[in-house]
Order: sequence, then structure tokens, then C-alpha cells
Amino acid sequence: MKYGLIGRKLPHSLSPLIHTKTGALPYELCELEPECVEEFFKKRQFDGINVTIPYKTEAFRLCDELSPLAKRIGAVNTVVKRCDGTLYGDNTDYYGLRCMFEKNGISPSGKKALILGTGGSSLTARAVLTDLGAEEIVNISRSGENNYSNLHLHADAAVIVNTTPVGMFPDKIKDCPVDLDMFPECVGVVDLIFNPLNTALVLDARRRGIKATGGIMMLVRQGFRAAEQFLNCSYTEEEMVTAEQEVLETVENIVLVGMPGCGKSTLGQFLAKKLGREFIDTDSMIEEKYGNIPDIFAKHGEEYFRCLESDAVFEASIKQGKIIATGGGAVLREENRRYLHHNSRVVFLNRDINALPKDGRPLSQGDNALEKMYQKRLPIYRQTCDIEMQVQNDISENLNNLLDLIKK
Repeated sequence: MKYGLIGRKLPHSLSPLIHTKTGALPYELCELEPECVEEFFKKRQFDGINVTIPYKTEAFRLCDELSPLAKRIGAVNTVVKRCDGTLYGDNTDYYGLRCMFEKNGISPSGKKALILGTGGSSLTARAVLTDLGAEEIVNISRSGENNYSNLHLHADAAVIVNTTPVGMFPDKIKDCPVDLDMFPECVGVVDLIFNPLNTALVLDARRRGIKATGGIMMLVRQGFRAAEQFLNCSYTEEEMVTAEQEVLETVENIVLVGMPGCGKSTLGQFLAKKLGREFIDTDSMIEEKYGNIPDIFAKHGEEYFRCLESDAVFEASIKQGKIIATGGGAVLREENRRYLHHNSRVVFLNRDINALPKDGRPLSQGDNALEKMYQKRLPIYRQTCDIEMQVQNDISENLNNLLDLIKK
């Protein structure tokens, strides 16, 4: 291995993608069991590595020399083998996490902060919070003095930092580590999780008007700081911002919502082909498993269908880098609206109601049914979307307009 990442489980790591931007190549993923970590360090068969969960404190112990920052924090996420064969450990997570606070306008200065978790990343979080002037910092653990059963003692916390895996893809994506109702003074949430891009905690905070950010910025920034040491070079702020945008564009889904017949599937397929991405249609997912949608409505009713639809929306939305077309009523359930925002930008395709077809669409039948449906759903589409686009009759014009909008 020349460069790479070590950790226990690395199936969804974005580090190889990030290092195609830094030039620290070849970059490999190396999953290690705990009993193998020390031997890996002893062999020293690498030029530079990043370290992730759960080996950051172990790496701290196994390096020959540490940066002042790593010594202070007590955790290492970047290791460089020097010319004499010795291992130098640093903590570039600090830089990435500090950027998350500063670039998102979340200031802990003079405030009480909670750190959820007590692992290696929590040590970095404490150092950053201290340097940014937090007045009081409390770690919340599962069984310590300050734990999840006595969170009421810390209702005055203004900043919350999640360093736990709660909310992470795939098993915990629906989970939220704390209920923000308990923290009426909260003004900032920082979640180190980057998959999904927006955890349940981040989405809940934003819904309440609280500044919140997921961990993709930290991941990219720490990777660039690590590569500076691997390659003995430096990167500009502009280069790092560009890389963040490119990584986000690669992993972020584009979801199309709108009335039945507005062109979601047709436009979605053209967009996917143009961008070289996989296209997913949630209605097609349902039909592949359960048969024709009008038949489902006729046999089981709308509520039964909506449950199938929620399953399909969740399955599609937890993927990354896809183009997704949803059924017209997918946004009606609050849980679906939340799922769609985990990894996606949502585009509302708004088409003239007089141009919407009715054939084969159970809920569009009957006098004024389509108009009533449109009036009911319009505010929900607008509440859900990040982008609204007026659909024209020309598919090429629609595709070009959509490309322009998502690039902005």
C-alpha cells in the first residue's frame, strides 16, 4: 500500500474519491480487525495512511512521533512514514471539523456545548470547541455520569456535536441520537456523519431553523490536509472548495417530484443518460414487486399503496449519486419528505395542469379531480423541493433548463 485508509469496516468510504482530487494515489482501503492493527503498524508497508473508527487512539499509541496537535488531542487520523522509517502522527480531523463550524456560521463562543460520544472523534471535537471559545463542554455517553437518561440536566446546551454512529447508513439512518425538543436554546448542530449527507439529526435541526451541517466538509478538508503531508505540498482554499463541490455532486441524488404525468420519468431518464448516472423510478420499483399500480389501488386501496411507496422511496433515497423519479403522491407522507432529503436535492417539475394526462392514473379520474389534487399538493411540492422548474412541451428545452438549475 502506498496511501490508504485503515478502519474496521469501510464499505462506504469516500476517501478514495477524495484522493482522486488530491493526487495521493494509488489510494486503497484496508479493513483491519483490532488484533491486526499493531502488526500493521510494525510492518510499515505504506507511505501514508488515514485512520478511522475505531483506531484513532490506537494509532496515537503506535506512532514514533506526534504533532503538537495530536499530542494535545490524544488521537491520530493521519500517519506518514518518514525517510528514516519512523511514523509521524497528526490529527487533520481538527482542521476539517473547525472548518465545519466556521464555514457554516456555527459559533460555540461563550456557549454550552454537548459532545455526543466519547471515542477518538470526540477528543477532536473537544479541542475544536475549546479553541472556538465554548464556555462549557460536556460529553454524553451511554453509561457515564452524563448519559442519555439525564439529558434534561443539559437542556441549556446551545451547540450539539454528534460523534456517534447514530444516524449512519445503513442500519441507523432512521435514528436520531437526541430529541431536539429537549434543547430549546440550541442554535447549532454539527454531525460528523457523512453518509447520509444529512442525518435525521441535521434534518430535524434545519426544520426548526437551527444551523446544522453534516460531515462531508470535514471529510474532504481533513483528506486534503493529510495529502499535504503525504505529498509535501499545499492546496489553496479554492482547490478544496472545488473538491467539496465535485464530491458532493458525485454522491448527491437528484430527485424529481411533481404531479402524475408531469414528465418525471421521461426527463429523469434523459438526465441520467446525460450525466452517466443510474436512473431509479419508485413506481417501477413497486410494479416490479407487486404488479400494476392501478390494480393495487383497485384491490387494496390508496393507503396500502402508500405504504409500498414509502418503502420504495426509502430504498431509493438512501442510495447515492442516482437520478430518482417519484410517484406524484410520494411527498404526501412526512416520512417520505424526510427520506428524500437524506442524500438528495429535490426538483419540483411544475407542469400546466391542462397538459397533464389522466389515462391510467387512478386519482386523476372524475370531475375536477386533477385540479383538486393539484391545489392540495402544490404547497407540499414547494415545501419539499430545493428547486422548482416550469415544465415545457419540448423535452430538449426541459433537459437543458434542468441541467442549468442543478449546476447552480
